[in-house]
Amino acid sequence: MSSANVATRIVALAGRPDEPNVGEAMLALAAHLLSRGVRVRAAVGERADFGPHEVDIVPEAELAPGADFIVAVGGDGTLMHAARMAAAHGVPVMGVNRGRLGFLADVSPAKMIESVDDALEGRCAPEARLLLQATVSGEGAPNTSIALNDVAVAKHDTGRMLDLRTWVDGAFVNTHAGDGFIVSTSTGSTAYALSCGGPIVHPALAAIVLVPICPHTLSDRPIVVSADSIVEIELAGRPETRAQVVCDGMPICELEPGLRLRIERAAVSATLLHPPGHDYFRILRSKLHWGRGGRNGPPAGG
Repeated sequence: MSSANVATRIVALAGRPDEPNVGEAMLALAAHLLSRGVRVRAAVGERADFGPHEVDIVPEAELAPGADFIVAVGGDGTLMHAARMAAAHGVPVMGVNRGRLGFLADVSPAKMIESVDDALEGRCAPEARLLLQATVSGEGAPNTSIALNDVAVAKHDTGRMLDLRTWVDGAFVNTHAGDGFIVSTSTGSTAYALSCGGPIVHPALAAIVLVPICPHTLSDRPIVVSADSIVEIELAGRPETRAQVVCDGMPICELEPGLRLRIERAAVSATLLHPPGHDYFRILRSKLHWGRGGRNGPPAGG
């Protein structure tokens, strides 16, 4: 394929090349992109052996700026990390699934070269995804992070319940007794929130899902609110009670009595690149094993 009509000049690769299947995919992608006259960039921390291929190795903070898109090779965790880095620079991310489940990293290894070529030729569909900003404020400087999937408040001590007070747009909602609380985007509705009984929310819907974790009261059910809502959480109960604030599975700080967690729509959004033929419901059927037992196809004529 000729590179004469390729508008994209820089593609960044993100992943964990110490995992053999990831490293092999990154090497294959680098070789292909370079053969098309595209500059390839990878982060210093990604100890990939690109051999004779002239890949630009840069600090992670310089991976996204100026890139036309990022290819995240690995599982959904790799894609989420890349999407958070890329969001501030308006750089889209394509996910090649070399992990286990792959709701977000939706390109198979067999299709990765074809899908990257589709991206180079402008045939991929960009999709904006809501990001959440989590801020813990109290004494001193606030602790802030962003999340593509979810922000969770989780207990430190096994066997000890948390009492968490929640507000939405300043209106008190409830004091939730249980193992914690999840504030999820539509994207994250198929992640931690789903395992706690939350609904599946189509990613095109601008919404935030509030899901208690193992609630002590069975009537404490998930709630879906507007994506423009501001959610606030405080830790109630004993002074020695401690909880963690976790963004996309990564602990960012402790939530102590007297501190307040504020969660709202971030000022930036993530952009995912989907190859032609992307079908959200097909992914749901595949990953959630729907329709097994002979009913896994669409009805005739539909």
